[in-house]
Parts: sequence; C-alpha cells; structure tokens
Amino acid sequence: MSPAREIIPQVRVLIADDSTVMRTALVRMLESSPITRVCGTARNGAEAVEKTKLLQPDVVTMDVRMPVLDGIQVLKQIMRESPRPVVMVSSFTLDGAQITLEALEAGAFDYLPKEDLSREAAALQLRYELVEKIEAAARSPLALGKQPFKSSFFANLESDISNCHVVPKVLVLGTSTGGPKALQDILCQLPGDLPVGILVVQHMPCGFTAAFADRLDGLCKLSVHEARHGELFAPRTVYIAPAGQHMTVFNNRADQVQICLADSPLDTTHKPSMDVTMLSVAAVFREYSLGIILTGIGANGLEGMTAIRDAGGITIGQNEATCAVYGMPRACADRGVLQKIVALDQIPGQVLSALKHRPSQ
Repeated sequence: MSPAREIIPQVRVLIADDSTVMRTALVRMLESSPITRVCGTARNGAEAVEKTKLLQPDVVTMDVRMPVLDGIQVLKQIMRESPRPVVMVSSFTLDGAQITLEALEAGAFDYLPKEDLSREAAALQLRYELVEKIEAAARSPLALGKQPFKSSFFANLESDISNCHVVPKVLVLGTSTGGPKALQDILCQLPGDLPVGILVVQHMPCGFTAAFADRLDGLCKLSVHEARHGELFAPRTVYIAPAGQHMTVFNNRADQVQICLADSPLDTTHKPSMDVTMLSVAAVFREYSLGIILTGIGANGLEGMTAIRDAGGITIGQNEATCAVYGMPRACADRGVLQKIVALDQIPGQVLSALKHRPSQ
C-alpha cells in the first residue's frame, strides 16, 4: 500500500476588480499556481465586502478604484468587520500611488502595480509577484490562525547599544513588504534636530517613491525627499532611494559625502537594492554606521547589514511580532548579524540611544 500523499493547504483568494479583463487575468494567474485557489470574485466594492464575510478568504486582492464603494472604503470595512490580509492592485499614476499609500496606512498588507497584460514579460512578472505576495500575506500575523515564529537568536540580543564607543554619523533603513507603514511609524517619532542624515531603501515601483517621500515630508519633523544624484549628504534629512535606481554614497574631493544614483550594478534582484546602499555606507562611514533592517520578503539587506557589522557599525532588526513579513530581519538574525532585535515602536528610542541624542525642547 503506497503512503498517503501530504495534502498542502492552498491559500483561498477573493479577487475584487471592476474590470472583467483584469479579473479574468488574475484568476488565470492564481489558478495556475499550486499555492493558491480563487474562491470567488467581486465586481464592485459592496460585493467585495459581502463576499469577504460569506466566503472567508485567506487573502483578498482589491482594486484601489471600485464602483459603489471604493477600494479604501472596502478595505476599512473589511479591517473593521472581518480583518484579513488585503493586497491592493493599483495603477502606476501619481494619483494611484497616493491612494495606495492611504490604503497601506489603513491596513492593507501590500500592493501590486497594474501591468500592461498585453506584454508577456509584464504579465509573467505580475503573476510572480502576485503569488509571492499572496503567499506571504497568508503567513503574516494578520492572517487568521497564524502563530509567529520564535527566533532562537532573540534571547542573545539584549546588549545596550548606548554603550557603544562611537556615535553613528549615518542611519540606513532597508525594508520591503509592510515598509511604508513601518517607516512612517519610525520617522515620525524622530526629532527634527537629528544630528545625522537617513538613507531609506524601500522596494517600490517607479512613480511611487516620490509620492511616498512627499507624504512622509508632510508628516515628519525631519525633511524628507526623494534622493537626487550628486546632492550632499546632510543631517536632519531623509533620502528616499528612487525606484529604478541604486543609491550609494561616496566621498568627493573635498571629503564631503555625496549621493550617487545609478543603474549599475545590473545583476540585482531589486533596484534600488538595500545591499548596494548598505555596502557603500559601510565603506564610507565604517564603524560610524547604523543599519536597521525592517519587515520584508526575502533576504535583501543581509549582505549589506553584514558589511556594516563587520565594519564595526551597529545593526538592529525589527522583531517578528511587529513585522508584516519576518523575512529580511529573520535572514539577518539567523546569520547572527544583528546586535539587537526590537519591536517597531522601540526603534526610534534605539536610534536616539545610539546617537546619544536628546531632542531640543
């Protein structure tokens, strides 16, 4: 008698989109994956709310623009009445980016930019990202019945970074899925007189980082903008790496630190890449570097955080309980790269402690 085959539970997905073409495309993409199964579709916002209650999907994909009730209204109602991970599907336009950021703030797990499905490469990329994000959403703390993984390294990471012998001159933050909300929570708690500049690498599609920087600039005491090629690195400023370009730092002939934006290296999975930015930070600032790895899928940032640690800098990771996806911090923790793992709301305090900074009244 042959042994019973292991039954792998599929992720049940509800697709909400008013476009018949897009609904059909998303259904086809998800049904072609052994990981996912479409349990229903919705043509408008009201139908999406009702079918979420009725079908109890593991994950919902939601167009940001929906008739009857728009995507934001539906998202807020789902989070209030039957909370579960929602992946927003948005256009590349500036308006679409702004609405998507509102959705992330309202509780959306992640988002996907709409692609031109007539291009085969774009359709394949959308399918890959769609399945990846839905699988991550189903494993997130927000998903019903999911228990957080306990890192074996956590108990060994209780050192007091305020005792470090050097004070950092730069802060670099790397994040992906769940990052916009995490970055807002951190940056809005930092004082306007922070004595260092901050480099931020957030994985986003083109057209989204400028809107994200503008949004943060209106919320934070620090000055926030999308990084510009050749500008001088300065304190009290947050530089957001533009989508589609790598951001690095270098010392110019006057021994000033400048920001460089470039297409190379070309062989990275993401552009901008956290590793590319962090490697340059470790090379320029060495032991005066402070690296923080936040929520996100995969292991991008591991090489860069390792370089910061090896240069004598400080390395901090977000803990699993407060991550949307405990992928990137886990990769660093499992390699023993992190000196400290803390909850998201503790990170601003850790930064001020490392900088030995007391905000002016």
